[in-house]
Amino acid sequence: MPRPGKKDLTGRWKLEDAKARFSEVVRRATSEGPQMVTVRGAEAAVVVSAGDFARLNGRRKDKKPLVEFLQGLDLEGLDLTREPDFGRDIAL
Repeated sequence: MPRPGKKDLTGRWKLEDAKARFSEVVRRATSEGPQMVTVRGAEAAVVVSAGDFARLNGRRKDKKPLVEFLQGLDLEGLDLTREPDFGRDIAL
């Protein structure tokens, strides 16, 4: 069991300790991984690095909006016309 007022080795912090040593919590989230914050012994929140947060949200810094991406494909010479499709005759 961790000593009172100290962070244990699993990245768990009591709320009062996390508040008092927030810069260390953030530093460890960046270097060691997610840091769990507990309130009265129950898991309440997790501090994660910005990179982990972006990855978990599926966001990437190099990701463009769809319209901008499509405009950047340089498809000026591509012929996208097609023959008219009138369907097929079927017996009902």
